[in-house]
Formats: sequence, structure tokens, C-alpha cells
Amino acid sequence: QVQFVESGGGLAQPGESLKLSCVTSGFTFRAYAMNWYRQAPGKEREIVASITSTDHSTKYVDSVKGRFTISRDNSRNTLYLQMNNLKSENTAVYYCNGGVPHPDMEFPLAAFPSWGQGTQVTVSA
Repeated sequence: QVQFVESGGGLAQPGESLKLSCVTSGFTFRAYAMNWYRQAPGKEREIVASITSTDHSTKYVDSVKGRFTISRDNSRNTLYLQMNNLKSENTAVYYCNGGVPHPDMEFPLAAFPSWGQGTQVTVSA
């Protein structure tokens, strides 16, 4: 079955960096766009960044542009999110999922109904 195992979160001070990883299994990783999401306390899960399956082009929500970098290693079935210059508002649980492009949506939709446990990122002085 489809599985996502996120890791790399932790406690960081504002301005510091973290790199998240998402190891996937159960589907053909290289064939899917991939998305990173986050869910802050009391809020709904929202998309953060996306990377295509073909040319690995990337897209970000405005609040993280220039600070976060999404990347993928198809040989390892692994997705990454490099987060630099972290801010307190980046505090959230971060998740990954496959992405399915939709003509009416800016970002691909989540491809699979299953989710991993996520990785907690806490940014605090």
C-alpha cells in the first residue's frame, strides 16, 4: 500500500534551517508530481510546495518563496524540503503526498487518500 514516512523536523530558532525528507513506497514515485503540505495548530492542512514528475519544475506558496526548496531523488523514492530562514509562522506538522495536476487548480491535488504521520517543525526563540 501507499506509504509516506516524513522526517527531519524539530525545534529551530527563527532564521535557522531544517531539511525535511519523505520516503515513499507503494507507488511509482517517478511518475507522480509530489507535494509538501503543512498543518498548523487549529488550521486545515495546506499545500506548501510542489515538484513535477517530468522536468522537476517547482512551485511554492508566496509565503515560502525564496526560503524553501523542494527537490526529489527518484532513485531513492524520496522527496525533500529544504527550509531556510525559518519563521515562527512556519510552525506546523509537515506532510507529503503525490500530486495529480488539475486544470483548474494552481497546485496538483493530493493523489492518495493515505497520509503519513508527518514531521513536527517548531520555530521558536
